[in-house]
Amino acid sequence: MKAVIQRVNYARVIIDEKIISQIENGLLVFVGIGKNDSEKDLNYIVNKTVGLRIFPDGKKESTLSVKDINGKILVVSQFTLYGDIKKGKRPSFSDAMESNRARELFDRLIALLRQTEIPIECGIFQASMKIQLENDGPYTIILESES
Repeated sequence: MKAVIQRVNYARVIIDEKIISQIENGLLVFVGIGKNDSEKDLNYIVNKTVGLRIFPDGKKESTLSVKDINGKILVVSQFTLYGDIKKGKRPSFSDAMESNRARELFDRLIALLRQTEIPIECGIFQASMKIQLENDGPYTIILESES
């Protein structure tokens, strides 16, 4: 499982010119689900995401988590994180999980994140979305589980 995590002042998901979800002051998390991912990978991504200390405390950078600042998390499914361009110039997505199973794991990821009591918003799985955001920093972390 792969996640690209960005510290944002705001982020929103737009589908058909309508804002369907948005946050202020928190994390925008793009998640790609690999063909071998499991519950173990979900737990790894959830624990790392909610525990990341990448928010300033006023004195030092990177001392507070999203929970510490009463922030929110916006999660967007993005299978293209598994795009492989080792051969040619057209990406292969053969390492991404099949969509029905990936949807189940994505829904489970959202459920696990909601158990943390951090406000969670999300995009719509397999939808064509526009993402608007304002990076804070910029501060971007790339996570990859072991599977």
